[in-house]
Amino acid sequence: MASGILTKLATGHGKRQGLPSLAWACLLLTASAACAAAPIHLASISRYHHHHRHHVRRAAQQPNLRSTEALVVDVTDHQVLYARKADVQVPIASISKLMTALVVADAQQPLDEVLQVTPADRAIGRGAYSRLAVGTRLTRSQLFHLALMASENRAAHALARNYPGGLAACISAMNAKARALGMTHTHFAEPTGLSTENTSTPDDLAKLVMAAARSPVIRQYSTSRGYIIRSGRRMVAYHNTDSLVDRRNWHIVVQKTGFTNAAGHCLVMQAVIDHRTIVMVLLNSWGKYTRVADARRVRQWAEAQLTRHTVRQVASRA
Repeated sequence: MASGILTKLATGHGKRQGLPSLAWACLLLTASAACAAAPIHLASISRYHHHHRHHVRRAAQQPNLRSTEALVVDVTDHQVLYARKADVQVPIASISKLMTALVVADAQQPLDEVLQVTPADRAIGRGAYSRLAVGTRLTRSQLFHLALMASENRAAHALARNYPGGLAACISAMNAKARALGMTHTHFAEPTGLSTENTSTPDDLAKLVMAAARSPVIRQYSTSRGYIIRSGRRMVAYHNTDSLVDRRNWHIVVQKTGFTNAAGHCLVMQAVIDHRTIVMVLLNSWGKYTRVADARRVRQWAEAQLTRHTVRQVASRA
């Protein structure tokens, strides 16, 4: 039964039912077996980045990216394929929600528990727009879904506010988790990413993406295509903020978008490309669609690089 649940989590799309609270035990016992798409341990990747950060696989032509900071890692082969300002600390906007979801998932609270969106979840300022009305009652599972898929700020804040010990405890756990993952140049001030004090580097965010890919809940909801909830008297339809999840030729394991004026348009993901696990971190792109175009450029370039690498391996064995 557990394997069936995990298969559904890893591959399903569209509208999802909330996971039962007892599913946490099954997920924790079998998560490592279900994460074949991310087979490399975080510790080994961390050591690789520390010792080989600047040893990027060279090519005759680099991808022409519009993102100011970027990193592409072949997790399968422990190779940094591309790096641009990979150690520069910058605002990360809603990429922060991956860490919020990660620590809330770690707390193993019941996914079917009903929580209420309150005035405390209402952010003020540019970028604080939300379609989730104050007073809306949703399960923790539904809030996960909206925070990861549609980058709903109030959903993420409600998850953090209902964390054991409250909002301050959740933020503290986010920073502690960052340190545990080796994210030494990362800081979180709040759970949504609206604050410019939420900062990180492409190097650190690659570690976060790989950690998030080990969570069945995050994999499921971050790659969901759409979801409908009742907010007050209205039915509200949400769609994924990353249009690539709708593309059948993409095998995306986990993804998250982000945008603020300070951070620009951001996109992080782990995907399977040419049978290899690739992590992309694209920060401060020119526009909403440019970050997606950058991901496509990275994919085309990475496929060419991986093909050349395979040819070289075959030739060396001949």
